[in-house]
Amino acid sequence: MKLRIRGDSIRLRLTQAEAAALAEGRSVEESTGFAPGSALVYAVVVGAPTLSARLTGARVEVAVPAEIARAWATGDSVGIEAAQDAGQGRTLRILVEKDFACLTTRPHEDDADAFPNPNATC
Repeated sequence: MKLRIRGDSIRLRLTQAEAAALAEGRSVEESTGFAPGSALVYAVVVGAPTLSARLTGARVEVAVPAEIARAWATGDSVGIEAAQDAGQGRTLRILVEKDFACLTTRPHEDDADAFPNPNATC
């Protein structure tokens, strides 16, 4: 799973195995270590009434309704998105997307479980 945060936008890109886990109702989680005993954890959990996000300590959690997760993971849709009130006149944009394989080789990138890129063939 890849995490991208920019301004009031959070985007999570999931591999095929991670999407399959969501389709089965299981959550997926990843972490990035910063120092011994210090990590940022980000997760997609299944079972919420609406697509939403929350931050608890060093844990970013995006919640997805089970039926939406299943339909997205098994269908042709690239992503699911929602907007969430972040207070003080701000809106958080939430995106959960399928991670497509890169069209060019990148050092230190593992695309083995990425979705086939639709732009790879004409």
